[in-house]
Amino acid sequence: MNRCLACHQMYFDQPGWLRIFMLGKSSNICQMCESKLISISGKRCVTCSRSLDGLRSYYVKGEQCLDCWRWEQSGVRGFEKNVSIYEYNSFLKEWLSTYKFRGDAIVATFFAEKLEMLYHTHFSGYVPVALPLSSKRLQARGFNQSKLLMQNWAEGADILHRREGEKQSKKNRKQRVSQITHSPFSLKVGATVRNQNFVLIDDIYTTGTTVRQAASILTRNGARNVSSLTVAR
Repeated sequence: MNRCLACHQMYFDQPGWLRIFMLGKSSNICQMCESKLISISGKRCVTCSRSLDGLRSYYVKGEQCLDCWRWEQSGVRGFEKNVSIYEYNSFLKEWLSTYKFRGDAIVATFFAEKLEMLYHTHFSGYVPVALPLSSKRLQARGFNQSKLLMQNWAEGADILHRREGEKQSKKNRKQRVSQITHSPFSLKVGATVRNQNFVLIDDIYTTGTTVRQAASILTRNGARNVSSLTVAR
Protein backbone atom coordinates (compact mmCIF):
# COMPACT_ATOMS: atom_id res chain seq x y z
CA MET A 1 0.00 0.00 0.00
CA ASN A 2 1.00 3.61 -0.58
CA ARG A 3 0.02 6.90 1.01
CA CYS A 4 -1.45 9.45 -1.40
CA LEU A 5 0.52 12.69 -1.61
CA ALA A 6 -2.70 14.66 -2.07
CA CYS A 7 -5.32 13.27 0.34
CA HIS A 8 -2.85 11.32 2.55
CA GLN A 9 -5.07 8.23 2.55
CA MET A 10 -3.65 4.75 2.01
CA TYR A 11 -4.31 3.18 -1.41
CA PHE A 12 -3.36 0.21 -3.59
CA ASP A 13 -1.78 0.69 -7.02
CA GLN A 14 -4.09 -0.15 -9.88
CA PRO A 15 -3.18 -3.58 -11.33
CA GLY A 16 -1.53 -3.71 -14.75
CA TRP A 17 1.18 -5.58 -16.64
CA LEU A 18 3.79 -2.87 -16.07
CA ARG A 19 3.18 -2.95 -12.32
CA ILE A 20 3.15 -6.78 -12.24
CA PHE A 21 6.60 -6.91 -13.83
CA MET A 22 7.83 -3.92 -11.74
CA LEU A 23 8.40 -1.81 -14.85
CA GLY A 24 5.95 0.96 -14.02
CA LYS A 25 6.32 3.49 -11.24
CA SER A 26 3.64 4.26 -8.70
CA SER A 27 1.89 7.55 -9.43
CA ASN A 28 2.23 8.55 -5.74
CA ILE A 29 -1.40 9.66 -5.64
CA CYS A 30 -4.59 7.64 -5.43
CA GLN A 31 -6.90 7.09 -8.40
CA MET A 32 -9.56 9.38 -6.94
CA CYS A 33 -7.15 12.33 -6.61
CA GLU A 34 -5.56 11.69 -9.98
CA SER A 35 -9.01 11.84 -11.59
CA LYS A 36 -9.35 15.41 -10.29
CA LEU A 37 -6.27 16.56 -12.19
CA ILE A 38 -7.44 17.88 -15.56
CA SER A 39 -4.74 17.79 -18.23
CA ILE A 40 -4.87 20.63 -20.74
CA SER A 41 -5.94 19.09 -24.03
CA GLY A 42 -7.47 20.05 -27.33
CA LYS A 43 -6.74 23.41 -28.91
CA ARG A 44 -4.45 25.57 -26.79
CA CYS A 45 -3.30 29.16 -26.94
CA VAL A 46 0.06 28.97 -28.71
CA THR A 47 1.52 31.47 -26.24
CA CYS A 48 0.27 30.49 -22.76
CA SER A 49 -1.21 26.95 -23.07
CA ARG A 50 -4.71 28.06 -22.05
CA SER A 51 -7.35 25.72 -23.42
CA LEU A 52 -9.30 27.48 -26.17
CA ASP A 53 -11.99 24.82 -26.33
CA GLY A 54 -15.22 26.09 -24.84
CA LEU A 55 -14.15 29.75 -24.79
CA ARG A 56 -16.48 32.28 -26.40
CA SER A 57 -15.22 33.56 -29.72
CA TYR A 58 -14.60 36.98 -28.17
CA TYR A 59 -11.85 35.47 -25.97
CA VAL A 60 -10.06 33.82 -28.92
CA LYS A 61 -7.86 35.77 -31.32
CA GLY A 62 -6.62 33.40 -34.01
CA GLU A 63 -4.36 30.90 -32.22
CA GLN A 64 -4.15 32.99 -29.06
CA CYS A 65 -6.37 33.72 -26.10
CA LEU A 66 -7.47 37.32 -25.60
CA ASP A 67 -5.01 37.83 -22.72
CA CYS A 68 -1.96 36.94 -24.81
CA TRP A 69 -3.24 38.95 -27.75
CA ARG A 70 -3.51 41.96 -25.41
CA TRP A 71 0.04 41.39 -24.16
CA GLU A 72 1.28 41.59 -27.74
CA GLN A 73 -0.79 44.68 -28.47
CA SER A 74 0.65 46.37 -25.39
CA GLY A 75 4.13 46.10 -26.87
CA VAL A 76 5.52 43.81 -24.15
CA ARG A 77 8.23 41.68 -25.76
CA GLY A 78 10.84 39.16 -24.69
CA PHE A 79 8.62 36.19 -23.85
CA GLU A 80 8.25 33.25 -26.21
CA LYS A 81 5.66 30.87 -24.73
CA ASN A 82 4.45 28.98 -21.67
CA VAL A 83 3.73 25.25 -21.52
CA SER A 84 1.60 23.91 -18.66
CA ILE A 85 0.41 20.44 -17.68
CA TYR A 86 -2.91 20.96 -15.90
CA GLU A 87 -5.87 23.30 -15.73
CA TYR A 88 -5.89 25.29 -12.49
CA ASN A 89 -9.05 23.90 -10.90
CA SER A 90 -10.16 23.94 -7.25
CA PHE A 91 -8.48 20.61 -6.46
CA LEU A 92 -5.10 21.70 -7.84
CA LYS A 93 -5.41 25.10 -6.21
CA GLU A 94 -5.81 23.50 -2.78
CA TRP A 95 -3.05 20.96 -3.38
CA LEU A 96 -0.53 23.55 -4.54
CA SER A 97 -1.43 25.75 -1.57
CA THR A 98 -0.65 22.83 0.71
CA TYR A 99 2.64 22.39 -1.11
CA LYS A 100 3.74 26.03 -0.97
CA PHE A 101 2.22 27.51 2.14
CA ARG A 102 1.98 24.56 4.53
CA GLY A 103 5.41 23.10 3.96
CA ASP A 104 4.39 19.85 2.22
CA ALA A 105 7.52 19.88 0.06
CA ILE A 106 7.34 16.19 -0.91
CA VAL A 107 4.45 17.06 -3.25
CA ALA A 108 7.07 18.36 -5.71
CA THR A 109 8.17 14.79 -6.47
CA PHE A 110 4.88 14.12 -8.26
CA PHE A 111 5.17 17.12 -10.58
CA ALA A 112 8.94 17.08 -11.14
CA GLU A 113 8.86 13.91 -13.23
CA LYS A 114 6.09 15.29 -15.45
CA LEU A 115 7.86 18.61 -15.92
CA GLU A 116 11.03 16.77 -16.93
CA MET A 117 9.18 15.01 -19.76
CA LEU A 118 7.69 18.27 -21.01
CA TYR A 119 11.09 19.94 -20.81
CA HIS A 120 12.67 17.37 -23.11
CA THR A 121 9.68 17.59 -25.49
CA HIS A 122 9.45 21.39 -25.78
CA PHE A 123 12.63 22.96 -24.42
CA SER A 124 15.56 20.63 -24.99
CA GLY A 125 18.68 22.80 -25.09
CA TYR A 126 17.13 25.61 -23.08
CA VAL A 127 18.74 26.44 -19.73
CA PRO A 128 16.24 25.84 -16.89
CA VAL A 129 15.87 28.67 -14.35
CA ALA A 130 13.78 28.32 -11.20
CA LEU A 131 12.00 31.59 -10.50
CA PRO A 132 13.58 32.83 -7.26
CA LEU A 133 11.88 33.91 -4.05
CA SER A 134 12.92 36.98 -2.12
CA SER A 135 15.30 36.20 0.74
CA LYS A 136 12.61 37.01 3.32
CA ARG A 137 10.03 34.73 1.71
CA LEU A 138 12.56 31.93 1.23
CA GLN A 139 13.48 32.10 4.89
CA ALA A 140 9.84 32.00 5.95
CA ARG A 141 8.87 29.13 3.61
CA GLY A 142 12.06 27.10 4.01
CA PHE A 143 12.27 26.12 0.33
CA ASN A 144 11.77 27.50 -3.16
CA GLN A 145 8.81 25.64 -4.65
CA SER A 146 10.06 26.29 -8.20
CA LYS A 147 13.52 24.89 -7.43
CA LEU A 148 12.05 21.69 -5.97
CA LEU A 149 10.06 21.16 -9.17
CA MET A 150 13.44 20.64 -10.90
CA GLN A 151 14.72 18.00 -8.49
CA ASN A 152 16.38 14.96 -10.05
CA TRP A 153 16.34 16.38 -13.58
CA ALA A 154 17.99 19.82 -13.67
CA GLU A 155 20.41 21.83 -11.60
CA GLY A 156 19.28 25.08 -13.15
CA ALA A 157 21.04 28.40 -13.57
CA ASP A 158 21.13 30.65 -10.50
CA ILE A 159 21.08 33.95 -12.36
CA LEU A 160 18.11 35.95 -11.05
CA HIS A 161 17.60 37.90 -7.84
CA ARG A 162 14.16 38.85 -6.50
CA ARG A 163 13.64 41.77 -4.17
CA GLU A 164 11.04 41.92 -1.42
CA GLY A 165 7.47 42.74 -2.38
CA GLU A 166 3.83 41.91 -1.76
CA LYS A 167 2.76 38.36 -2.61
CA GLN A 168 1.37 37.92 -6.12
CA SER A 169 -1.40 35.73 -4.67
CA LYS A 170 -2.70 38.80 -2.81
CA LYS A 171 -3.22 40.78 -6.02
CA ASN A 172 -5.99 40.69 -8.58
CA ARG A 173 -5.41 40.49 -12.32
CA LYS A 174 -5.40 44.25 -12.91
CA GLN A 175 -2.87 44.81 -10.13
CA ARG A 176 -0.58 42.06 -11.44
CA VAL A 177 -0.64 43.23 -15.04
CA SER A 178 0.05 46.84 -14.01
CA GLN A 179 3.34 45.67 -12.49
CA ILE A 180 4.89 44.61 -15.79
CA THR A 181 7.12 47.70 -15.92
CA HIS A 182 8.13 47.39 -12.26
CA SER A 183 9.97 44.09 -12.25
CA PRO A 184 11.03 42.62 -8.88
CA PHE A 185 13.80 40.72 -10.68
CA SER A 186 17.36 41.67 -11.45
CA LEU A 187 20.31 39.82 -12.94
CA LYS A 188 22.87 38.56 -10.44
CA VAL A 189 26.35 40.01 -10.63
CA GLY A 190 28.52 37.95 -12.96
CA ALA A 191 25.61 36.04 -14.54
CA THR A 192 26.05 35.30 -18.24
CA VAL A 193 22.91 35.14 -20.37
CA ARG A 194 23.87 36.52 -23.78
CA ASN A 195 22.79 34.42 -26.78
CA GLN A 196 21.31 31.68 -24.59
CA ASN A 197 17.78 30.25 -24.44
CA PHE A 198 16.12 29.99 -21.03
CA VAL A 199 13.00 28.28 -19.68
CA LEU A 200 11.60 29.59 -16.39
CA ILE A 201 10.23 26.95 -14.02
CA ASP A 202 7.28 27.81 -11.77
CA ASP A 203 4.16 26.23 -10.31
CA ILE A 204 1.38 28.40 -11.76
CA TYR A 205 0.93 30.64 -14.80
CA THR A 206 -1.88 33.07 -13.95
CA THR A 207 -1.74 36.37 -15.85
CA GLY A 208 1.78 35.83 -17.19
CA THR A 209 3.09 38.96 -15.46
CA THR A 210 5.75 37.24 -13.35
CA VAL A 211 7.34 35.25 -16.18
CA ARG A 212 7.26 38.27 -18.48
CA GLN A 213 8.96 40.40 -15.84
CA ALA A 214 11.74 37.83 -15.53
CA ALA A 215 11.93 37.35 -19.31
CA SER A 216 12.30 41.09 -19.82
CA ILE A 217 15.36 41.20 -17.56
CA LEU A 218 16.98 38.29 -19.37
CA THR A 219 16.32 39.52 -22.92
CA ARG A 220 17.49 43.04 -22.07
CA ASN A 221 20.77 41.46 -21.04
CA GLY A 222 21.13 39.55 -24.28
CA ALA A 223 19.19 36.28 -23.89
CA ARG A 224 17.92 34.95 -27.20
CA ASN A 225 14.61 33.32 -26.16
CA VAL A 226 12.80 33.00 -22.83
CA SER A 227 9.85 30.68 -22.18
CA SER A 228 8.25 29.13 -19.11
CA LEU A 229 7.27 25.64 -18.00
CA THR A 230 4.62 25.42 -15.28
CA VAL A 231 2.44 22.88 -13.51
CA ALA A 232 -0.84 24.74 -13.94
CA ARG A 233 -2.46 27.30 -16.21
